[in-house]
Amino acid sequence: MKRGHQNLLLGALCLLCVFAGALAVDAAADLSDTPKVSEEVVGSTGTDAAAAEREAGGKMSSPAFQRKIRDNAQKFEFQAEVNRLMDILIHSLYSNKDIFLRELISNASDALDKIRFLSLTDKSVLGEGDTANLDIHIWADKASRQLYVRDRGIGMTRDELVKNLGTIAKSGTSAFLEQMQKGGDINLIGQFGVGFYSVYLVADWVEVVTKAPGDKQYIWASGADGAFTVSEDEGENEDLGRGTLIKIHLKEDAEEYVDEARLKSLISKYSEFINFAIYLQTTNEKDVPVEGEGEEAAADADKIDTEDADKDDKQDAKSEDEEDDDVVDEDEEEQEKEEEKPKTVKQNVTEWEHLNDNKAIWLRKAKDVSTEEYNKFYKAISKDWDDSLTHIHFKAEGDVEFKALLFIPKHAPWDFYDNIQRPKPKAAGAVPGASAGLKLYVRRVFISDDIDELLPRYLSFLRGVVDSDSLPLNVNRETLQAHSSLKTIKKKVVRKALDAIKKMADDEVACNAAGSDIDEDNKINKPSMDECKKFGILYKEFGRALKLGIMEDDSNRGRLAKLLRFHSSKSLDKLTSLADYVSRVKPGQKSIYWMAGLSQQEVALSPFAEKLVAEGFEVLYMTDVLDEYVMQQLPDFEDFKFVNIAKEDVDLPTEESENAEVCERVECIGAMMLY
Repeated sequence: MKRGHQNLLLGALCLLCVFAGALAVDAAADLSDTPKVSEEVVGSTGTDAAAAEREAGGKMSSPAFQRKIRDNAQKFEFQAEVNRLMDILIHSLYSNKDIFLRELISNASDALDKIRFLSLTDKSVLGEGDTANLDIHIWADKASRQLYVRDRGIGMTRDELVKNLGTIAKSGTSAFLEQMQKGGDINLIGQFGVGFYSVYLVADWVEVVTKAPGDKQYIWASGADGAFTVSEDEGENEDLGRGTLIKIHLKEDAEEYVDEARLKSLISKYSEFINFAIYLQTTNEKDVPVEGEGEEAAADADKIDTEDADKDDKQDAKSEDEEDDDVVDEDEEEQEKEEEKPKTVKQNVTEWEHLNDNKAIWLRKAKDVSTEEYNKFYKAISKDWDDSLTHIHFKAEGDVEFKALLFIPKHAPWDFYDNIQRPKPKAAGAVPGASAGLKLYVRRVFISDDIDELLPRYLSFLRGVVDSDSLPLNVNRETLQAHSSLKTIKKKVVRKALDAIKKMADDEVACNAAGSDIDEDNKINKPSMDECKKFGILYKEFGRALKLGIMEDDSNRGRLAKLLRFHSSKSLDKLTSLADYVSRVKPGQKSIYWMAGLSQQEVALSPFAEKLVAEGFEVLYMTDVLDEYVMQQLPDFEDFKFVNIAKEDVDLPTEESENAEVCERVECIGAMMLY
């Protein structure tokens, strides 16, 4: 009996221990979200699901891995478990591995912006010598499979490392902006935020070496295993002076990112218009002068052989024609010049290549940008060999602020009307350099050139950039597509584009009205010859795209209708507008007559057209495959109803109706004169 009581007491004690343990776990879960110092041995197994697998593989116990853990390092745990971190930051936001470099360069640019802003009031923060240079350097080590990104920005203190890189979506950017709102005017400030973690798409270990002005140099390191370490840099790395160096230890399946050509392509694509110079370390084969006694001896021997050969040539020439003694031997002079040149050999030379020399000219005022600069910029972003037809440079203000620089090409791409039927998904093996329509930038950082909501299909021939400060930076294309600001941007871009096209059409009308026999003194009031031809070029290349707009864009259908051009019975050799047709209608005519056919000749020989033309009415010849579809969406123009003479009973105006209309006009004019 006594033994039974003892067993009951032992069981109760066990239950109490379990209950106390559960309370301790709950209490630990309620602690602050700030990164916690771990009491474990530095280099121990992480907390994520993949840690056991890595340890089983011997990675964490390997000498190479242990060398990355500093003796003086203090270990912290991330605010959230790495599973959740990677799920949110990688799988949800970053489906494209390439953008890790865009994010790191963007962060580096923000850090440079911050130090530049601080230097306005304190020049000493820039330092001296190379430290004062505001630039970004990128290089790779193929042997160790490492990539390096170095900036001379603001850098981070130890506390900022723990705070900014130890918590999710925590950035020094917002804190600095809040501080500057009270006494500064700047909108491009930041350090590391959510985008930093995209580096783990390609890396299994990352080190951040950083130094803030007037502070010590520190090293942040993590394998995204739920923990990170921070230690003082005790001479392991060069003294940065100021700024940040990111060491990226690439995964085995990410070796492509140590290739120079690959890096150059990514930087040119995503960060071409970053404010600060971006340099990539490249290796090129060049001719290098030969140095040393052995080489000089070889050069002398070559010289002697050359001189002997020259003597033989001279003797042969003299025997052939002695009358040419006074003629200078040009071959001899060229040979002597060659002898004077130093000997060279082919060697691989490592140097820094400046990649982003194209300036973001859309940030400048239009009056400050020359035509040559516009043409150079257009060719750079469009890969076109010819200049653009015209450009549209504007700044939009209001709820959504953005700057845009749009170009209308002179030539439609060979596959333009094939692709316009339905935008094709971009293939993984797309041809490098193939140009998309508009490139979307957020604070000069490239986001995408595949945003469907930025342009309607019928204006997809436009090229250029849209740069907004109102859009979020760290989101994927699908999330951005649904952003409300894009609708506002699209509306303003379409309006500006149609205004520019209308101006070209108005210039053409003005030129036709003035005629070719214009007095010299009046030429200032007439568009230039190039301006007179622009709309004709545009309509020849993109007229069918404008017709597509009639079918798809209800809100701008009226504006697009004024841009349409057709041949007619009174304009066989020249396209005419609907406005011109209306200006030529007979008195009492309330309709615009048209007929579709394969050619002008087919329509003109139709009995329907012949009858109306014989009675003095004008008939539009619809010979394009889209014309009939356009007419289905365009019932009238300026109160004139469109009538298909091949399908409808044409109600021609009678002589009485014509006379009545003339009388009405006379009475109206008489009343106006009496008034």
